[in-house]
Amino acid sequence: MTGESYIFLAGASRGVGREIAKYLTEQGKKVKALLRSPDSRSELEAMGIKVVMGDALDAAAMEQAIQGDEPISAVISTIGGLPKDGERADYLGNKNLIDAALKAGVQKFILVSSIGSGESVVAIPPQALETLKPVLLEKEQAEKYLIASGLIYTVIRPGGLKSEPATGNGVLTEDYKVAGTIHRADVAQLVCQCLDADAANHKILSAIDRTQMYGNPEFEVLTLN
Repeated sequence: MTGESYIFLAGASRGVGREIAKYLTEQGKKVKALLRSPDSRSELEAMGIKVVMGDALDAAAMEQAIQGDEPISAVISTIGGLPKDGERADYLGNKNLIDAALKAGVQKFILVSSIGSGESVVAIPPQALETLKPVLLEKEQAEKYLIASGLIYTVIRPGGLKSEPATGNGVLTEDYKVAGTIHRADVAQLVCQCLDADAANHKILSAIDRTQMYGNPEFEVLTLN
């Protein structure tokens, strides 16, 4: 990524999105972050991030946010909600971002989804599925919409998320049957590595910590470089 192009990050206010924001700025990348509420604005601006306000559920606002003055080379979206949130951004918000990215001529879109979405539903226990089902169905819709969009895409499905510091044991695999937990900071590193890795293009990948897996499955790790 050269010149003045930016990475557009949706979901930077918390969780994996905040970790990605930190990691990208440490790597010297230019970041434009979408925020729905101003709570974390000053914190992100202090990191050197350009902040744009808008709600992902508003299609016109997303077009405006991504068009802007700065060319966007890639979009990363970690947006989504919990089952209690009512109208969630998991599908509609991501659909609006994907449409806006297409219109703006963005090259690559990385969607952070979840293990349990799509065919990886086999990897999670039935009781977890019961609770998360509405969210997972929306995430699957967003994945399918992205895949059909014509953009260069990477879908990353993390396992159960923890907030401790990065371990460096995070791995990506195309094996949708694996499950386990992973620290948010490790997911962030894997996501950022996928930005410039052609090996991750047009792939749906599960993200897990190789030391925190359920069972001892044999699986193949995707090599990014």
